[in-house]
Amino acid sequence: MALSQDTPNRRRALLAVTPFLLLGLADVLLLLVWGIEPLWAFAILPPILFSTVLAWLAFSTDFLDDRT
Repeated sequence: MALSQDTPNRRRALLAVTPFLLLGLADVLLLLVWGIEPLWAFAILPPILFSTVLAWLAFSTDFLDDRT
């Protein structure tokens, strides 16, 4: 199955967003290991996930192609 230019490039989006998601999750784990209250560690998790989803949508739908 060949991909045409009209189909969203989900693999490229996943490759672009994965490092940032892993850094954010590593930050949460680091805060938990340091012994900070879990509520504060998980308070930063929703913004990390939200920005990751927004970035994935932008890359997968080629939203940014006409702006570069």
